[in-house]
Amino acid sequence: MALSMAKKKPLDQVENQNFKPDSCFFKLVNRIFAAFIFSLFLIFIWSSCTIIISGSIAHVCVTSRKLNSRYCLSAGVHPTNYSLPINQNITEVFSPSNEVEKIQANNVTQKIKTEFAQFTKPVLEKGIDKAKAEELANSRMVVEAQIEILRSYIVKSKPISCEGRGIYVYDLPSKFNKDLVAKCNEIMSWFDFCKYFNNDAMGEPIVELGNGWYNTHQFLLEPIFHKRIVKHPCRVENVEDAKVFYVPFYGSLDMLKTHFSQVKGKEDSQMQVHKLSKDIVAWLKEQETWRRNFGLDHVFVLGKNSWDLHRSESLHWGTPLLELDELQSPIKLIIERQPWHMNDVGVPYPTYFHPRSDEEIIAWQEKTRQVQRKHLVSFAGAPRKDPMSIRSILIEQCTSAPGVCKFLNCGEKLCVESSPVVQLFMESEFCLQPDGDSPTRKSFFDSLVAGCIPVVFDPFTAHYQYPWHLPEDYNKYSVFIDQKKVKMLEVNVVDQLVKIPLKQRQEMRKYIIDELMPRMVYAHANAKLEKFEDAFIIAVNNMVQMVVNRLT
Repeated sequence: MALSMAKKKPLDQVENQNFKPDSCFFKLVNRIFAAFIFSLFLIFIWSSCTIIISGSIAHVCVTSRKLNSRYCLSAGVHPTNYSLPINQNITEVFSPSNEVEKIQANNVTQKIKTEFAQFTKPVLEKGIDKAKAEELANSRMVVEAQIEILRSYIVKSKPISCEGRGIYVYDLPSKFNKDLVAKCNEIMSWFDFCKYFNNDAMGEPIVELGNGWYNTHQFLLEPIFHKRIVKHPCRVENVEDAKVFYVPFYGSLDMLKTHFSQVKGKEDSQMQVHKLSKDIVAWLKEQETWRRNFGLDHVFVLGKNSWDLHRSESLHWGTPLLELDELQSPIKLIIERQPWHMNDVGVPYPTYFHPRSDEEIIAWQEKTRQVQRKHLVSFAGAPRKDPMSIRSILIEQCTSAPGVCKFLNCGEKLCVESSPVVQLFMESEFCLQPDGDSPTRKSFFDSLVAGCIPVVFDPFTAHYQYPWHLPEDYNKYSVFIDQKKVKMLEVNVVDQLVKIPLKQRQEMRKYIIDELMPRMVYAHANAKLEKFEDAFIIAVNNMVQMVVNRLT
């Protein structure tokens, strides 16, 4: 017993030994604590991110708690193929805080299920199980819920005064706009880009098409919009009278200049484009008007598709402008929106027609009514090497029906001149509008202006893009044929269009010419419109209403 007692260590000595840094017990506790912290980190990441692998594309969708918004980045050989955020309930789009908002969310959900069944109905395809199909369908419902919210800002009647609707236009340092225009000869060295800035950025007149027609570049919305808004009757000089603050930063022009210029090296170009994007944020943060509402009442107009403005700094192409935290709050009017960005609003590409008066619009409407439509179907475009593109199939189907379909090959810059394209669209009943480098196409709007019924193959081409300018019922102005059916050769597009009755074609064309066409064009900077509202007027009226609603 004595020997046993001698071998037994005091209790405090044993405890001290167990809690020494090199003891097994201490190591075990450390490992458990580290595992617990790592688990919390994984839970946070899992609840904040969704990664979708689709072919060779990785899409990362992140939910920002700070901004209560969702945004996605993509990387791969087909970066402009939109992937949809998944596992997001429609009520998350609204973030309802009371019973009234919950009822509104439920009403929108029901409306989408009944009115947009073509896009939101789960489609079972080979290689995709039922759960995945339902998941993708639900994702489209989320996008359509956001479109429904954006449509709620549409002004029902023409505002009768500017009271409470003042627009302040910032006088930015010249490096953000004027200097970019002055260096137009550095934008694309292989041809004269400066000519597109003539006539208030509308380009050179197209004499053969008549009054109001100009050879306008598709990416010059920024200076075109700027020229118009400085003359808007609701523009105010005093910031205290303003409801909306317009930021005339030519972010897309900056991107084009930096990446196509051969004056600087690639590394220097990348640094410069990132610098100017950050400079505009730094400049705005110094303004009391910005700090007042954290940019919620500020508006940017951007003339490039959002993918090019949502790039990370590590990539050579594009700019991180719309990835900056400060740029999440302002409204962005953009020619191609990210469908899951609530503050991105799609507005029409600039077309070639810029009327000065109601009379010029009426004269063009009459001409498009009377013109002889020699071709039932036409397609103006260039082939794509991308195996995911349906263009090669459409070209083959079109050229196989020479008496019905007319193909204008735009390869080798054959469609740089606008007149042949407009002429083809005016002579056609249907104009095929597959996606190009991105889901949207300027050609879609060109066809509407020419009175040609656009045929689209993806809802992201138009239906999910332009809530303020296009009606909810896409059947009024377009024909939709699912591109997946085309790729699988389940449908011949030309044969399907031949089956559409003459009366239906006439009704659709009448709606396009009488109702839609004036809404698709940006009038001349000196235009005086009384009867019609053009794309600019519609965008401005609704953006002001959106700001008013957000700050109420």
